[in-house]
Amino acid sequence: MAHSGEDTLTAMNVERIIECIREGDQKGLKAELQQFNREYAQCFFYDLEERERRKRQELEEFRKNKVRDYVSDSDSDYDESCNPDVILRQALATVLVRFLQTEPQGRVLKVCLRSLRILSRDKKVMGPLVTDRALLTLAHLGGISNAPIPIEDTDNDVDPYNDVIVAISEIKLGQADEDDHGGEEDDGSEAVISDANDPVVWGPSDWCGDRKASTFSSMSLGPSRRRSSVFKALTPGKRDSRGSLGGGEEEEEKDDEEETRKEVMKILCNIVYNSAWAQERASELSILCGLTEKLNKEFQSASSPCGQFYTLRFMFLLTALRPELRTQLKQEGGVPLLTTVLEKCLSVQWKEQFKVVLDPAAPFISVEDSQQAQEALKILFNITHSTHTQEPEEEDASLYRHLAAVLRHCLMVSSEEEEATDELKGHAANMLSALPLSCLDVLVSVPLGPDSHQMNGVNMDCVHDLLMYMERKLEQGEKVKERLTPVLNLLTECSRGHRETRRYLRQQILPPLKDASTKPEKGNTLRNRLVRLMTHLDTELKHCAADLLFVLCKENVSRFVKYTGYGNAAGLLATRGLLGGQRSQASSSGAQYSSDSDSDTEEYRQIKDKVNPVTGQVEEEQPDPMEGMTEEEKEEEAHRLISLFNKLSKDNMIQPMGLNQEGQLVPMSELKDLSMEERESEEENDDLENVE
Repeated sequence: MAHSGEDTLTAMNVERIIECIREGDQKGLKAELQQFNREYAQCFFYDLEERERRKRQELEEFRKNKVRDYVSDSDSDYDESCNPDVILRQALATVLVRFLQTEPQGRVLKVCLRSLRILSRDKKVMGPLVTDRALLTLAHLGGISNAPIPIEDTDNDVDPYNDVIVAISEIKLGQADEDDHGGEEDDGSEAVISDANDPVVWGPSDWCGDRKASTFSSMSLGPSRRRSSVFKALTPGKRDSRGSLGGGEEEEEKDDEEETRKEVMKILCNIVYNSAWAQERASELSILCGLTEKLNKEFQSASSPCGQFYTLRFMFLLTALRPELRTQLKQEGGVPLLTTVLEKCLSVQWKEQFKVVLDPAAPFISVEDSQQAQEALKILFNITHSTHTQEPEEEDASLYRHLAAVLRHCLMVSSEEEEATDELKGHAANMLSALPLSCLDVLVSVPLGPDSHQMNGVNMDCVHDLLMYMERKLEQGEKVKERLTPVLNLLTECSRGHRETRRYLRQQILPPLKDASTKPEKGNTLRNRLVRLMTHLDTELKHCAADLLFVLCKENVSRFVKYTGYGNAAGLLATRGLLGGQRSQASSSGAQYSSDSDSDTEEYRQIKDKVNPVTGQVEEEQPDPMEGMTEEEKEEEAHRLISLFNKLSKDNMIQPMGLNQEGQLVPMSELKDLSMEERESEEENDDLENVE
């Protein structure tokens, strides 16, 4: 979102803010920052107007000179280092971060943090926010670090905001020069060459690449050993100056502290998301350890914590963006900690080991608790996503079974809003797909209830909920890959490893076939929708859908073709080398299927011979195209078709393919070579036999 000239941050605004800080004018500072917050609340500093102005100018130059230079639309190629608006936002960020070192209190602190949150959305203003002093200052305010803040040696008699004032003066001077030249663009002939110490030059590459320090980012952010005569802290508010507080005021003070920490977490989330350098420094400064300690204290307490969404979001960003932090969190007990977070958010009550009490009369999960649980699930996935390929040790297996029981509860409960319920179930399914298959037995090892779904006496409530979630996502058709791939993989693996789960899913997805009057992909049943996914543009998604149906058919090719049609099944069969119709080697995938036969229904037996195996549908008999032709005409037509195929093959328009002994498609030329080798081998064997 871009602002008009009336709303643009000006040098006068920043100067007034500095003046208010110098004089300790709390009311004036709050008014200036509130005005800034109102104007830029929805702004992300894309500078669209400046971008469009430059494009119009380049187009005008092209019309005059008929020469077009390369112009990139990407943000990385767009140099904003000398843009006065960007420099002013950097200056404001520097001033506010430095001001936080004075430990302001009350509403001024809130307003200051909100201004910083707005500034932290802008990637071009990251310089002053990604220094160690800035990050540790914010971490202290957020209650996630007690590390000492580095102090830069500075002359204590010098105004700490003098460098900012100098930079603002140069901006004014540049604007005055523009006005003197009638607003004409500078052709660069009189440009001043700047170095890293130039207070008006800073670019994002200085931090992500060469890591140079501009004047704004290198200013001391540590508390001065002796305050300058012109540097004054703001006068504390009335609430802070009182010796004792009443009960209501104590509660209000607690709320203010929680609000402050939440605002700080939002700022840190923006900074880490927008800056690779900030991610690296956050890792080096052990901020994750502070987050872990904070969550341990709050979620291990008896009272249910609230307002921890952004703390969890910050931890998610760190583990998503820094691989070494995933390993660190897992080694430092991240799995049991985040499992505890889930239990608190969902009010889990244990009946016995690995069995959670599910109370139908329990109130719905609040949206806030649901969102916190989702963040915890995302972090858990980050640190455990590779465990499903490993055989866990006994201690880890118990930990994962405990987590799987909590995840089962996630799938069974409901939130106050339907969207929050679906999001929670989606993240739970994603997390279950990351756990070792051997630890998922707790999903079905639950006693049957009066209304339970079951298969051969095994509780299928959890599987049924996953199935209903998958059906809803198929109906909605939004973000299909992201929402469906995890649950398809999970159901496939569970079906492959657990007989009752496979039988229940087959009963629901592939019931006995009675009617073949329509194609398998036509209709609104689960089978129809999954068959449609088998020809989806996304390769991963179509393979996931095909794998599930193939496993439900016990990896039997003829049965798979019967339910999906050979045309839809060809992709998976070609990938696995099964186009020849041979039996899949199920043992290679570790699956053990029973030998029960696939009995066709009486209705299907009657139409079986009329079903086109390619389309999977009963089709009307088509007239013979060669009816009425003589044998000579048929032979002539055959020769014509052969010559057409040869021509297309020579021009590389088509490539004739065939099946080798492994059932895989290969060019016909390779098949000819193989057949010649086989004949030669047979002739050699015959010669040897004759000699003997």
